[in-house]
Amino acid sequence: MIPQFSFYLTLIVIIIAIIMLANKLKVAYPVLLVIAGLILSFIPGVPLLRIDPELIFVIFLPPLLYEAAWAISWKELWRWRRIIGSFAFVVVFLTAMSVAFVANHFIPGFTLALGFLLGGIVSPPDAVSASAILKFVNVPKRMSAILEGESLLNDASSLIIFRFALIALSTGQFIWYQAVGGFAWMIIGGIGIGLLIAWVIIQAQKRLPTDANMDTIITIITPYIIYMVAEDVHSSGVLAVVCGGLLMSNKRHTFLNNTSRLRGVNVWQNIVFVLNGLVFLLIGLDLPEITSGLENISIMKAVGYGLLITAVLIIGRILAAYGAIVVTRIAMKFITVADTRSPGLKAPLIIGWTGMRGVVSLAAALSIPATLHGAPFPQRNLILFITFIVILITLLLQGLTLPFLIRKLNLPEYDDFVPEQEAEALIRKGLADHTVHFIESRFGERLNSDQHLRQLQEKWNSLLQESNEELQTLSKSESYEIINSQRAWLLSQNAADKHFDEDLIRKYLTKLDLEEEKLKYS
Repeated sequence: MIPQFSFYLTLIVIIIAIIMLANKLKVAYPVLLVIAGLILSFIPGVPLLRIDPELIFVIFLPPLLYEAAWAISWKELWRWRRIIGSFAFVVVFLTAMSVAFVANHFIPGFTLALGFLLGGIVSPPDAVSASAILKFVNVPKRMSAILEGESLLNDASSLIIFRFALIALSTGQFIWYQAVGGFAWMIIGGIGIGLLIAWVIIQAQKRLPTDANMDTIITIITPYIIYMVAEDVHSSGVLAVVCGGLLMSNKRHTFLNNTSRLRGVNVWQNIVFVLNGLVFLLIGLDLPEITSGLENISIMKAVGYGLLITAVLIIGRILAAYGAIVVTRIAMKFITVADTRSPGLKAPLIIGWTGMRGVVSLAAALSIPATLHGAPFPQRNLILFITFIVILITLLLQGLTLPFLIRKLNLPEYDDFVPEQEAEALIRKGLADHTVHFIESRFGERLNSDQHLRQLQEKWNSLLQESNEELQTLSKSESYEIINSQRAWLLSQNAADKHFDEDLIRKYLTKLDLEEEKLKYS
């Protein structure tokens, strides 16, 4: 027990060192972590690790999805809902189908059902890898929103395909109407359960006398509750966590106070940092177990199969990205689309190249049962090895070349949002106008006699931060009224004006939370 505990502490230290190196080299940290794990796996004396799929699906996946749902802009998710939905569901299914037919044709012993099983495993791109890479390069906001939105949903669709392929292999038959009904329940049930549990927790936190520590603990256990309840009734736990997280993120200002919001962000940043680091390091460390299962197949031949499937995935995603543009051009004749302008040939190539696979694929492969009807599960070890090769090649090839490709293509500037400096000026002016109007309507009778109110009124016509000292001279209840009014104005602007970047609105909301926190200790 003690040696293993020391080993995991050492892994966390290694993660910190690797991420510092990745930041220094401007390389996505998942790439270096997988390489570090591979190197560690060859060092004599390093404990042999086996990734328990339940560890990934139950311990790692819910909080990572939940945090991603809190971070994403709901406004952008809704704006690009069609292309996000097509990549998260349609493209994942087409990718799984392509892998199934190629595996059935080129890999000996692979039936179509086994091919679909492999396709369901390797079809979803990894969210963490893409976001870690994109932070080092300047890409249009729409592109990052599409990739982040897709990554929230594609795990659900791929795991659904995986589950039905496993059922078909276990029963020896595929009844389409049962599959359609089961598919519908997994989606509808997952969405419904996620929203219902999130709503119950929101109502409970509104009414119970919780403090910031309790609120933070509740946010930590919430994704686990949502995931386990959804899985227990055989719906999609992934969709449930995502939908529940989106609802709670959108309502955060109605059931969490400013202290809970500020403290929760800090806690969640640390949790996600450790979890992401561990999952990618564990991929590399799991190499000995993966290769040990290849008994009757040579390593070179297995690597060849892995490269073949990787090529299918990369080419298929690039074709899907360009195909989405064609479909959009046709659809715009019949429906209103998010942007009627052609994105050109560069943007689809970037979206197509962001197909790095990650730990969810490996966990799905590891969750394949060891036996089927008393005999060894067919091709299990080869599926596991191919999955590892796909993860390794996509992370190294696409992960290392994506920043260079983005810089080389020099993507055009889209006018989805008001430029940041102009938007900040507009927000400050609007916030100042609103605050002055609120002061005049709420405290109008005191303006002539209260010097501090007059100073505050005058200062709000300049920079937002210049009013801090004057705000402290009012009573706390009056100061809270002004801050709550400002917060409500910002939220209304975010909902009403699609040309304001939600990240910028959140920046000013955080400033108000900090201002309110200062008042508590003044």
